[in-house]
Amino acid sequence: MKVAIIGIGLIGGSFARDIRKLYPAATLFGMDTNAENMQKAQRLNLVDQSTTYGDLAQMDMVIVSIPVDVLVRELTNILDAVGDETVVFDVGSTKALVCKAVEAHPKRRNFLACHPIAGTEFSGPEAAIENLYNGKTNIICEVEKTAFKLQERALQLFQEMGMRIRYMNAAAHDKHIAYVSHLSHISSFMLGKTVIEKEKNERDIFDMAGSGFESTVRLAKSSPAMWTPIFEQNKANVVETLEEYIQNLQAFKKMIEEDDFKGVYDEMDSTNRIKQILNGIPLTK
Repeated sequence: MKVAIIGIGLIGGSFARDIRKLYPAATLFGMDTNAENMQKAQRLNLVDQSTTYGDLAQMDMVIVSIPVDVLVRELTNILDAVGDETVVFDVGSTKALVCKAVEAHPKRRNFLACHPIAGTEFSGPEAAIENLYNGKTNIICEVEKTAFKLQERALQLFQEMGMRIRYMNAAAHDKHIAYVSHLSHISSFMLGKTVIEKEKNERDIFDMAGSGFESTVRLAKSSPAMWTPIFEQNKANVVETLEEYIQNLQAFKKMIEEDDFKGVYDEMDSTNRIKQILNGIPLTK
């Protein structure tokens, strides 16, 4: 099997590690606009050699792991270059604009729109992790528009990697992911900003920061180059989630101001149900 990975960072590199393990005879090709990343990927044995669009027609599979703004521009060029029997899938955190960009492409049947919900706050080839995707959910959009035998090839890989598969339309994906992923990143970035600004006057603040603060701002270490285009492409949904979040923060602030600490307790106690949701336990009325 010949696999090309376009974008050799955490996500693309982690796919490479799992493919190495699952398909020892596979040949992995890499492509990255950052020459240093490409060299690192080869040194780390994530890929065997570099490649170009001119070689994509020979590939059995092409994994596209690049920022979503670049993805929207480049996906048509990638599909232009691949062979009729090549399956192409992306890993982008937004889906509506990506799917729209290729809806009329002659090789739309070769493309599978995917979003494996996995990652860390780190980036680059050295951040790649084996088994990153094991037990994680991979959302697939517009599966019916991909040729059956090609989607089967990708689905087999996902299943062997231990992913759970969920099917969803692109608009629903972007709406739901704004709540569970995009808002989390914004919250983390803004908490980090608030503390950094306060630290200018109070030098001891970071000495007192515990594990709770560290875990909450972990996502603030994520790449702005990756996340800014995500917020741009999913602007309407992100704004809607932010408005709801801000309303909740304002209501919580008001309860504290008015010494309504029973309300504060009740609010937190009610929100504790999130533990059940995250553990897959249905909520009872």
